[in-house]
Amino acid sequence: MRLGGRVTGAIEVLADIEARKRPVADALKDWGLAHRFAGSGDRAAIGNIVYDALRMRLSHAWLMDDDSPTALAYAVLLRQWGFSKDALDADFAEDKFAPPALTDANISAFSSRKLDDAPLHVQGDIPDWVQPSFEANFGDGWLKEAKALAGRPTLDLRANTLKANRDKVVKALERSGAKAAAIARNGIRIAAGEGASRLPNVTAELSFQKGWFEVQDEGSQIVADLVQPGEHDQVLDYCAGGGGKTLAMSAAMNNKGQVHAYDADRKRLAPIVERLRRAGTRNVQVHDDPRQLETLKEKLDAVLVDAPCTGTGTWRRRPDTKWRLTQKNLDERIAQQQDALSEAARFVKPGGSLLYVTCSVLPEENDRQVERFCADNPAFSITPVSDDWAKIFGSGVARPRATDAGTITLTPASTDTDGFFFCRMQRKV
Repeated sequence: MRLGGRVTGAIEVLADIEARKRPVADALKDWGLAHRFAGSGDRAAIGNIVYDALRMRLSHAWLMDDDSPTALAYAVLLRQWGFSKDALDADFAEDKFAPPALTDANISAFSSRKLDDAPLHVQGDIPDWVQPSFEANFGDGWLKEAKALAGRPTLDLRANTLKANRDKVVKALERSGAKAAAIARNGIRIAAGEGASRLPNVTAELSFQKGWFEVQDEGSQIVADLVQPGEHDQVLDYCAGGGGKTLAMSAAMNNKGQVHAYDADRKRLAPIVERLRRAGTRNVQVHDDPRQLETLKEKLDAVLVDAPCTGTGTWRRRPDTKWRLTQKNLDERIAQQQDALSEAARFVKPGGSLLYVTCSVLPEENDRQVERFCADNPAFSITPVSDDWAKIFGSGVARPRATDAGTITLTPASTDTDGFFFCRMQRKV
């Protein structure tokens, strides 16, 4: 397919997402099934246009004075991919599958408007009702943080030290452009790429099948490292999901001690079994029934609550969720987080740690939650993690945003990772 056909395909996908309010991944998959002639490169290019359009939907629409799928797709090419209008006109003139041309109104708006004149939430490409939360969390730096969440994400991997060290994995993935990550001790990074370029399918590599590495954002690796489980510890990953942090902690413990992985959603937990097998773990027990945890009450050294959240910290990877988020969604997540903390705290032994993590950057889900929890549960108090950061990752790396209370927030702008909140709460002896 030529560029014109790819742009038309992206416009069709964007229209489908808007009309049916469906996840972008589902819309792209259905488009591919209905257009089997499109090659892998075509599908990757179409996906890139769609994701780039959604990441910067508000600012694209403001500059075009038009939020139609066609205007958004053109804005991607003109603003992000480096094409000029004249080059596109020349290319599309000879392509019967190219999209319709921009209107005179679009062209006039794009050539005359300056983004600095747009409302701040438009400049930051976030819903207007979320702006006060960003301001509360990031102060004067909130716009920079919002803009960073509209960029393309890298592909991050974690070397599974039970089977291979990081240098070995980097060498195995050399042709994919793999490099050692800047912060995470076993992290590996592959650059995001530009334009139509596609990321390598690393899960097809033999080294992946051998269990040498897992796909995991560097931020997720960092918060798992901050748990600091000891080789003889008893640990509970209370909202384990697919098991990314369970696997990271298991490796950090050198297959010693015990990690209990539990999630209330059995479907989310299901992939963990195959991942544990491939990784070669021997110190993980998987639980899919809360009754199986009853014998663990007040016996665990560390309990990790990777709580259900709005996922605002992952907007680079899932930009469609940014525009579906509502106050009702936020309220539901806040209630679920409070329940998860209350339930998980029962398993922390005196002197043990309760670790609270979200992939959100909203204070309602983060600092306000742990403040409320500690107020309601005086046996727990927040323990600052700033000293742990330097001890684990070194003093020369980027640092997350830290509060006086001792919590930290990783963000694309501060640590070049997804957004993650981390808090350690110690139970009194």
